Amino acid sequence: YLKPNLSAKFKNYITQRNDFQQGSRASGGVACLTSCQIPSKPILLNTQLQAVAIQIQLTRRITICYLYLPPRVHIEKTHLDELIRQLPSPFFLLGDFNGHNTLWGSTDTNPRGCQIETLVEDHGLCLLNDNSYTHFHQASQTFHTIDLAICSPSLVPYWKFSTCTNLFNSDHFPIVLTYVKNDFPFPKRPVKYIFEKADWPLFESLCQLTPSMVDKGSIDVAVNTITDCIISSADNSIPKTSGNIPKLCKPWWNTECDTCQKTLEKAWYNFRRYPTTHNLIKFKKARAKFRQIRRRSMNTTWCSYVNSITRQVSSKIVWDKVKKIFGCYSDTQNISFLNYNGQVISDAKEIGNVIGQTLSEISSESSYPNDFIAFKKCEEQKSVDFLPSYAEDYNSTFSYHELKDALRKSNPTSPGPDQIHNNMLKHLGESSLLTILLLFNRIWQERVFPLSWLKAIVVPIPKPGKDKQDPNNYRPIALTSCLSKLLERMVSARLMHVLERSKWFIPSQSGFRRRRGTIDNLLKLETAIREAFVRKKHLVSIFFDIEKAYDRTWRYGILKDLSDIGLKGNLPLFIKNFLQTRIFQIRIGNILSDNFNQQEGVPQGSVLSVLLFIIKINGIVSKLPAYVNSTLFVDDIQIHCAGDDMSFIQRQLQMAINNMTDWSSKNGFIFSPQKTVCMHFCRRRGLHPDPDFQLNGSPIPIVQETKFLGIIFDTKLTFRSHIKHLKTNCIRTLNIMKVLSSTSWGADKVSLMRIYSSLVRSKLDYGVPVYGSAAKSTLKMLDSVHHQGLRIATGAFRTTPIPSLHVISGEPSLELRRHRLSLSYFYKIKSDESHPQHYKVINPIFGSLFSVRLSFTPTFGFRIGEILRYFEIEDFPVVSNVEDPPPWKETQLDFIDDFLHFFKPSTSDIVFQQHFYDHRQHYSDYIPIYTDGSKSDNHVGSAAVFPDFTIAETLHHFCSVYTSELYAIYLGLLKISTLNFKKAIIYTDSRSGINALRSAKHNNHPLVMKCFDLHHTLKNTKIKYCWIPGHVGIPGNERADKAAKSANASREAFVPLIDALQAVKLSQHRVWQRIWDGQSNNKLYKIQPSIKGFGNLTIRKHDVILTRLRVGHTFLTHRHLLHSDPAPICNGCNCILSVEHILCQCKNFYSQRQAHFGAHIIDLIDILGTNPGVNVFTFLKEVQFFKFI
Repeated sequence: YLKPNLSAKFKNYITQRNDFQQGSRASGGVACLTSCQIPSKPILLNTQLQAVAIQIQLTRRITICYLYLPPRVHIEKTHLDELIRQLPSPFFLLGDFNGHNTLWGSTDTNPRGCQIETLVEDHGLCLLNDNSYTHFHQASQTFHTIDLAICSPSLVPYWKFSTCTNLFNSDHFPIVLTYVKNDFPFPKRPVKYIFEKADWPLFESLCQLTPSMVDKGSIDVAVNTITDCIISSADNSIPKTSGNIPKLCKPWWNTECDTCQKTLEKAWYNFRRYPTTHNLIKFKKARAKFRQIRRRSMNTTWCSYVNSITRQVSSKIVWDKVKKIFGCYSDTQNISFLNYNGQVISDAKEIGNVIGQTLSEISSESSYPNDFIAFKKCEEQKSVDFLPSYAEDYNSTFSYHELKDALRKSNPTSPGPDQIHNNMLKHLGESSLLTILLLFNRIWQERVFPLSWLKAIVVPIPKPGKDKQDPNNYRPIALTSCLSKLLERMVSARLMHVLERSKWFIPSQSGFRRRRGTIDNLLKLETAIREAFVRKKHLVSIFFDIEKAYDRTWRYGILKDLSDIGLKGNLPLFIKNFLQTRIFQIRIGNILSDNFNQQEGVPQGSVLSVLLFIIKINGIVSKLPAYVNSTLFVDDIQIHCAGDDMSFIQRQLQMAINNMTDWSSKNGFIFSPQKTVCMHFCRRRGLHPDPDFQLNGSPIPIVQETKFLGIIFDTKLTFRSHIKHLKTNCIRTLNIMKVLSSTSWGADKVSLMRIYSSLVRSKLDYGVPVYGSAAKSTLKMLDSVHHQGLRIATGAFRTTPIPSLHVISGEPSLELRRHRLSLSYFYKIKSDESHPQHYKVINPIFGSLFSVRLSFTPTFGFRIGEILRYFEIEDFPVVSNVEDPPPWKETQLDFIDDFLHFFKPSTSDIVFQQHFYDHRQHYSDYIPIYTDGSKSDNHVGSAAVFPDFTIAETLHHFCSVYTSELYAIYLGLLKISTLNFKKAIIYTDSRSGINALRSAKHNNHPLVMKCFDLHHTLKNTKIKYCWIPGHVGIPGNERADKAAKSANASREAFVPLIDALQAVKLSQHRVWQRIWDGQSNNKLYKIQPSIKGFGNLTIRKHDVILTRLRVGHTFLTHRHLLHSDPAPICNGCNCILSVEHILCQCKNFYSQRQAHFGAHIIDLIDILGTNPGVNVFTFLKEVQFFKFI
């Protein structure tokens, strides 16, 4: 080893060392070698730690510090904090920390690991490690992660972390940080339309689709004619990309930035050539202007993107967007080379052919077991007859409203081989859409599927964590025709309605069904385990995995299932044609492979595929023993059995496995013995041998924990592993917020809170009704994630009290949010009597056992009772969901829009009264019925006024005014059904009610569907609906308003689900306000006694300072709490320094206070309240405290 008296020289490198000089053995010390080609300088550190630091010049100056923390040696936190403060930003902190923490991939957490985690959090740093092992322990032959790469947030987008796979005769794997440049050559990309610059009026005028294009020739000719017309119109009205990525590939770069950059370059050229003061001033002005335009463009681009973020957007997508704004692109669509049969393939087309051949083989008949191939050939000799075609309504021609509904639900996905995009279809005129409808109906009735729609373009995406050189490790993303997907969406809606109406799905199937989701299956399993625990029984669960389930789905088997359902005619025949042999090409960049066949499996990228797969998999758990229960979410299958006797459980489950295996062997599915696992849930004392199960002759492994539908289950159902994993995942996602909070263009509080809600809080929300049953001490592990996210978003100081942090950010505690989410899910189940967990939740069992065995966590139904009492909500009936109307059923009502063109605030009452008089003269033969709803503090009423009588009823006080308006319309229709009216007009002053009736099919409110159904039963009465302005002196409306306010009769008490959810939200706010009222000594409470929070300022720096002043915790006044120092003292007043003292009391600043605030008596509410002035910032600058807040 290198001793202090020995020097070591490395060619073309500069060496900097810090040797450990205690003891005679080789131990400790750090060294840094820097290339002579990189400008660098050493940084002198005043520290007792083993560390060296240098500063290098790349595109900017970066500090790199190398640190070694020896094991089993206590490291003072203050030493680490002092080291961080000595490093100029931005910096890297690299080295062997000898700390274990699950945050960076360790299996456990030791005190050193906790210390490092605190260091990262306290200083707002980011951890670059990706859970790769960095150390090999020779004695125990185990791998660990103790070498870390920590950096400033501003460096994260530019650097990529990786480790070498070779130890190089060491026991540490080298860490490699790669700088992501934006000047390396990018491969060409497929040419795309730039829809942001589209001339849509021109496109609509050019694209005139006519019936003559569809009537003549074959189906394929008609499809090609329609396609050519749309594409030619798009080419003449929508610009395209070149396929090349410019060198400065930043999405915020626009023509204004380009112009300012050229002006700046010209000014710099003039100054270099003629270095005069005038030219220098011109250059500085041009530079300032360019920076201003650049920041504004970045901010505009980012704000536009943030507004599009939802909880469905993954953190990876947001990271990619952040890196693109920084100018860093990761090329994931192009594959440089593959290793195939021992050969290296680098040609793009050959790479596509290899991947295409691999995917084609997976879906070929040869991929099935030999026994099934023989069975398949025998079965397919039997024809599936879908004729004769009975006059079923699901076989009727498609209507225009079905086309519009399908188009409305279509997302802007990538186009297929025909290049038609959904954005184009959404901008077609009505006549062109009717032509497309004519084409669809011709395909439907002639029962011919277009050949061009059978082709797909497949983009291979590498599977995370897999070897990218193996062609088997790519997931196919298939791009099919958007016209085809539009028709598929219409067919899928009809097929789903038929299946739901006939109750064909097994109750345990929750995949892609309306009002069902993964939580239903998770709750069923969690409830079964809790009930087994309290009865001191065993529960054994088996989680199945199907190999290549989608790619190997037996197409003939789907058709046979459709025949068994009883479908005849156009619907099953369309699916039969849809399932013909498919053709696909692999796209690498802009290079296409040869054509390949997909012989079996549901077509990738098609709308119908998921539903067809669910139909095929539906029967897999249909023949289970009576004591075995199951859950099914598409292909996520789980079965479980509870009992006292393990041998009984084993017999029952093995019988279920055999039945499922027998079913799968006759339907082409193959279970994976390696990925199928078993768990034994038990809290009984003593030793209990684990069961032994066989799957196709292979033992099913017994595991202590497994992830099921996104939730990690452990054998004791503590959810500790899940919450640890969730915390680690969320802390990594918080790095995005740390990066953005360090920029000027993405750092406003609204954007950061939106990102927090979408990327972090959404992860914390998922599965709350299930994992929320964990112990309070376990759930508290997530509080630090919540609080850290809120601190980053608001800029609050680290010592900010937690209640203040919740109020200043407008976010309640996680406990309150979990209660609200659980109640919302409870009322969702309560509103659906067909839900498989309805009676389990509404009337939970084993209450007496849970009441005496308090150590056992109760089931969800009992937990909800505790939350209801905590929220002080009395039980109330939730109106049941109304069955959705058939997709082919027309929902159009008759509306009169005589008053919609008036702008009410600028129109006098007399004008409305006169116009209404003229209106009634025109419709004098129609009976007028005036409806209105009213809501006050504890009264909700509805009324319908007829010419000779009035009907008025009260509703539950949780009902909204929107519900009361709809119920008033329903009362009017209900009374009309008992009268012999020929014509009637229902008048309402609720625009929202009229809009709901206009789009009845898309509205979830049960009263809307009840009004719609009742309207269509009144076939002998012609009913129109008309909006009229309220409170303008129209007599009938005034009578209805008065009757609604004084209503005292009640037919039935009910609350729609949407109102129940709003009542839960208001109850949460009341509890939160009650908690906040208990913080009367809190500094923020004196300024803001309400939980409503504050708005934000446009300047991030000012917004952060104002936040810290309001909560009363700043760097100046409270940093001593972080270092255990005494509180700071005001030199002039000899009292403890505080925000109130600086702004309102300190005599040293009396003159400045008078100059900026004016009043002799100044209160914090006046300075820091809802509408603070800019004077507070100028005051702080003048007293020289602005930089220390």
